[in-house]
Amino acid sequence: MRKTVLISALTLCSVLGWSADWLTDGGDSQRTHWQKDEKLISPATAKNIKLLWKLQLDSKPRVMTNLYTALITNSVTTGSGTKQIALVAGVTDKLFAIDVDSGTLIWTKHFTSTSGDYGPLADGGILCPGGQTATPYIQASTPGKYTIYAVSGDGMLHQLNLADGEDLKPPSKFVPPGGKIWALNVVKDVIYTHTSQGCGGNPNVAYAYDLATDKVGSWGPAGGGMWGRTGPAISPTTGAMYTGTGDGQWHPENGVYGNGIVGLKQDPDTKELKLFDYFGPRNAAWLVKRDLDAQVTPVIFNYKGRELMVSGSKECRLWMMDTKSIGGDDHRSALYETPLFCNEDVNFASAGIWGSLATWQDAKGTRWVLSPFWGPKHSAFKVPVENGPVKKGGVMAFKVTEVNGKTELVPAWMSRDLDQGEPPVVANGVVFTYASGEATAQAYPDVGLQDTSQRRIPASTKATLYALDAETGKELWSSGDDIKSWLHFGELSVANGRVYIGTWDGILYCYGIKK
Repeated sequence: MRKTVLISALTLCSVLGWSADWLTDGGDSQRTHWQKDEKLISPATAKNIKLLWKLQLDSKPRVMTNLYTALITNSVTTGSGTKQIALVAGVTDKLFAIDVDSGTLIWTKHFTSTSGDYGPLADGGILCPGGQTATPYIQASTPGKYTIYAVSGDGMLHQLNLADGEDLKPPSKFVPPGGKIWALNVVKDVIYTHTSQGCGGNPNVAYAYDLATDKVGSWGPAGGGMWGRTGPAISPTTGAMYTGTGDGQWHPENGVYGNGIVGLKQDPDTKELKLFDYFGPRNAAWLVKRDLDAQVTPVIFNYKGRELMVSGSKECRLWMMDTKSIGGDDHRSALYETPLFCNEDVNFASAGIWGSLATWQDAKGTRWVLSPFWGPKHSAFKVPVENGPVKKGGVMAFKVTEVNGKTELVPAWMSRDLDQGEPPVVANGVVFTYASGEATAQAYPDVGLQDTSQRRIPASTKATLYALDAETGKELWSSGDDIKSWLHFGELSVANGRVYIGTWDGILYCYGIKK
């Protein structure tokens, strides 16, 4: 008996020793989408993944948007003991805290808007749903205590206690009401985000909220909407936030930076955001003519003593940059750019790279970069390992490799076909990705351009979650027909043997391996 107790105690200590969090969209401030602390799920155990629970949340869609990325905290001290909590934001200004062990709701927070009605909206503009549009950020303060930073549809910043959802401070003004901000990123007590699509009549601007002084700094407009799905990435080396910009002219001499990448830093004295660095693709003028936004959230990582960054666009090529100077002396020269690997037909709506990237390093020290893509592979692009023909989308994996003295992204494998290939997450040798099932067409033979919810919602189908071998792309497991709805611009999260995905109908699914 005493031996059994000892073994159980050692096992518990082992589990607690590697327990993992997922406190921000993309897993960290560099947006790597790499869960470094996963132990339960592996290529050998992925076949044992099951649906652990699903929970219908009281969250109604606004047009095509509903739930955002589930954020995971492992050990939260609550009034009823220590719990592992998933925090999920809904577009109608709601937050949900869920006990992930039981799949039950702990608390719900509904922000009272001081500007406009952000209830369900069935028939409106797809680009500007209103309401809460950004994934929150969770920050650990002391062991067991966590602070939520969330921005409601009226532009107010809320600071809440994760244990019970109560306000830690009164709400404060952060961004204009009715705008469309993207996932929050927090570094050294500064909250970063940016806006896009001119929603609410607001310009496309980047923002920084200084928590020590409550001052808000801004920069912009950029010349194009900044709509990287996981918000800005922050460099540990330069301290700058980096984001891609959408359609707009590239005229830096006139302060216009459309279809490029900008790096912004907070002034330590005034707290304003200031331009730090920028990169414009050499074909930026052509990109804006074809609506091929450089809207991908960058990913930042270390490689052989250098800090590198990779981003891309709907054109469907990746740019690799050194954060010492992301565009070189002329601001137009990437360290390396890949050939086009999709979007051969130059489709502005249903092809190219959408969302965000992932990066990880294997046991041999090889650095990998993964990109989701929509549409078929480019016929001229060669990849050593293919896992079947791709028609609607997939994931493309590259190795960061030295070739003739230069650092390049060398193609390694391509996944199976996905009904819209969406941003991957890497955990312990397994790549999780999903087919969103979203109808993405925006133009039609009978009417031309008509990007309306009345067409797209009925044509959307269902999402499917996949686990792939991270070194070959081989399918290890899928959710099959479990998931009954689809999702628009979603992201996955992984922690402690569980994978989370939320769908348009307001259901949060939790898949994993039972402990």
